[in-house]
Amino acid sequence: MATEASFEVVTAVLSTEPISVDQAIAAVESETAGAVVSFSGVVRNHDGGKPVDRLSYSAHPTARKVLDDVVAQLIAEQAEAAGADGSTDGAAAPPVRIWVAHRVGPLEIGDPALVCAVSAAHRGQAFAVCSELVDRVKAQVPIWKEQFFSDGTVEWVGAGQ
Repeated sequence: MATEASFEVVTAVLSTEPISVDQAIAAVESETAGAVVSFSGVVRNHDGGKPVDRLSYSAHPTARKVLDDVVAQLIAEQAEAAGADGSTDGAAAPPVRIWVAHRVGPLEIGDPALVCAVSAAHRGQAFAVCSELVDRVKAQVPIWKEQFFSDGTVEWVGAGQ
């Protein structure tokens, strides 16, 4: 009989304070994790061929709830898939641990804007959950990026549209 994988959301936040991939990795590491996969989306100095000086992220008032819902939906789907594949031997599966944070407010070039870390017993699941989490946060959470270009122009870019 297969045992569903358990999941633990260590952190899922929108943060006005700096975030780091090292912090995320340290939070999800455990003795049962054979893999820790992380992602750090950082502010780059260009977009569309134009130099970028800095940017700022703004979140809709519902963004935190949407982030929670995105994580919960991903966990539900992953738990169902893990329980259906029959890959465990009946022993309790070690938890898949998830850490995700998106910055809001002003950021400088090189600052992490979106950080995710996932630990799991095996690398395949850790990669799959981390990758899907990043894609869903960027696609569904209502956060907008205001880019300030070196030529003085400003552009809004919508995430979670």
